[in-house]
Amino acid sequence: MSREAFSISVESPDASGVAALLDAGAAAMAALYPAESDHTPPPDALRGEGATLLVARDGDGRAVATGALWRQGGEAEIKRMWVDPARRGRGVARALLRRLEEEAQGRGATTLRLETGVASLAALRLYAAAGYRRRGPFGGYRDDPLSIFMEKPLPESGGAAIATP
Repeated sequence: MSREAFSISVESPDASGVAALLDAGAAAMAALYPAESDHTPPPDALRGEGATLLVARDGDGRAVATGALWRQGGEAEIKRMWVDPARRGRGVARALLRRLEEEAQGRGATTLRLETGVASLAALRLYAAAGYRRRGPFGGYRDDPLSIFMEKPLPESGGAAIATP
């Protein structure tokens, strides 16, 4: 597929087109995983302390991908990573993941973690290619045969803020 121009910025879950994209991602996860194995947080959680929502938009301003960070001390977790299926294969996910890493590092995180599912093969390939390695459950997660837990160490940045484009 061809590459296209897009921008990535910190946004609210209420921004134009974001709620529909978050809903589509949640529906896709609900179709793949039973409720007890679906760890998709509700959009309201993206307004909470320590949460940052990034949105990728195409050249026409349409929301095409989301990714969120939850930060606690030196650790951060990636949540709500989702790319519109019509926009996959164009580098959006890789760029969004890099930006999530920059945001986490810029806010002082030294480790970035995530939980994804065994049926999310494209996500697993993306994370492995970006240097994420499997690990056991973390935080409030329990061992689940449908979950895969991964992490990546981040270089220390001194906590300087990363400018948004």
